[in-house]
This record gives sequence, C-alpha cells and structure tokens, in this order.
Amino acid sequence: MHQPEISFEFFPPRNIEATFRLWDTVQVLAPLDPRFVSVTYGAGGTTRDLTREVVATLHKHSGLHTAAHLTCVDATRAETLAIARDFAEAGVRDIVALRGDPPKGSTGFTPHPEGFASSVELIEALAGIGDFTIRVGAYPDVHPEAASAQADIDWLKAKRDVGATEALTQFFFEAETFFRFRDACAKAGLEDFVTPGILPIENWTGAARFAKACGTHIPAWVSDAFEKALRDDRADLLATALCTELCSELLEGGVERLHFYTLNRPELTRDVCFALGVTPAVKLEHVA
Repeated sequence: MHQPEISFEFFPPRNIEATFRLWDTVQVLAPLDPRFVSVTYGAGGTTRDLTREVVATLHKHSGLHTAAHLTCVDATRAETLAIARDFAEAGVRDIVALRGDPPKGSTGFTPHPEGFASSVELIEALAGIGDFTIRVGAYPDVHPEAASAQADIDWLKAKRDVGATEALTQFFFEAETFFRFRDACAKAGLEDFVTPGILPIENWTGAARFAKACGTHIPAWVSDAFEKALRDDRADLLATALCTELCSELLEGGVERLHFYTLNRPELTRDVCFALGVTPAVKLEHVA
C-alpha cells in the first residue's frame, strides 16, 4: 500500500478555548507535511472575518500551504471578490469555493440580490480575477437538493469547466461509495479530479446528525457497530479502526490523495495517518 498525499480541514475558533484547540491541532498535524490545509466558513458565512484572520495567520506563521473557504452566502459579488483579492494580496492563492449553507433558521439557500447565485458563478468570477487554485465540493451520495446522481455529476463538470482544479468530496462510510462516484466522474471526463473527504468519527451522535443533514448514507452495520462500541466504552477504538480500514481500501483502490475533516480535534486523524504510514516530516517550531 502506497503512502497517500494528505490534507486537512480546520474551522476558525469562536472563543479563547477554541483558539488554543486550533493551534494545538496545527502543532499536532503540521509535522505530517500536508499538501495544504483549508479553513472553513461557518453556516451562513457567520465566521467570515474569523476565517480571514486564521487563514492569514496560518499562511504567515505556520509554513503550511493554506486554502481559504469562500462562499456565496449573504454577500454581494463585490464584497466576495474583495475578500478573494485580500487573500491574494496576503499570498493566499488557494480557494475552496462553495455555494455555502444557508443561515441558521433558513429553509434554503437564497442568493443575495447582488450576490452570486451559485458556486459555478463564484468559480467563474474567481478564475477571471486572479491566479487562484480553486477547489470545490462534491457529493458521492446525492446532494439533498440535487435532482439525481447524474445531476450532481453534471454540476461538478460545470464547476471544472469554469475553472475548478480539484473536488473534495463530502464524507462517506464505505469505500465502494467513493469508487462508484469516481467511476461516474471518469465517465463524464472528470478523471483524477475528485479527492475523497474523510471524517474520523470523534463523536458518533454528531457524525450521524451531520450525515443526515448532508444526505450521506449511513449503513446499518456502521450504526450498529457504534451503538455497541458506545455501550462498551470502545468508540474511540472502533473509530480509529474503521477510519483506517476505509482509507486503506481507498488506497488499495488507486486513490492517491486523502482530505481529512479534523473538526479541530487532531488525535484520531494523526493516529489514522500514522497507521497509513504517514509519519512526521518536519517539526513546526512556532505558531503565533
């Protein structure tokens, strides 16, 4: 089994305690030499300013190749592109361009009257204003708002056609889910475009809730296994074993890149990476 290229997703902190947790996460995972790390927006763009601050700090002080999430939610085109230009001026040339989740309490996404109506519009505009590497989201299980699996593929192809260079998938529980999606992408001319997103399960209740919200299928055997493990106080062991097995199956199936959703809790992600043969390459001296 070959050693994968890895990347990590972080989210911006909302308080002092969370700030320390983020920097601890960076200290733990940076020595694994990720090809990039990304920093999210909160739902409805609620952490827009925090994202900008964290991205700038990571880029300047950590030595990590840093990507910034950018969404269409609750902002005009001019405001969104101004943020992108700010990132570029700070030396950040990697963007994860997403439509974004609607604000909490909303029934669905409603474009700002002067904003981007879709991720495709955002990607096209970003491609037109600067030399960005643009990554996008993808859904191995059908997106809750998509008409069909083929519609998801068609939309992903539209993103690639206007400037996206890589797609990071939503998490999934079985390797076969990704392989089916990868085959469908290849049939549509999207070879080597999708990178599987991996969620090490730190909290089963939260992961199951998140899966339901984003349309990720939960196999019955996974749910049963976690219910039993929780009763036996072995959920962490199960999570490590299942995540390692999933990643191993992906690598054996030809996958070369893995993108981990860390939730700013690095230990399980680190342990899985170690099990895959990804060992510390550099020591991060200081993050300020």
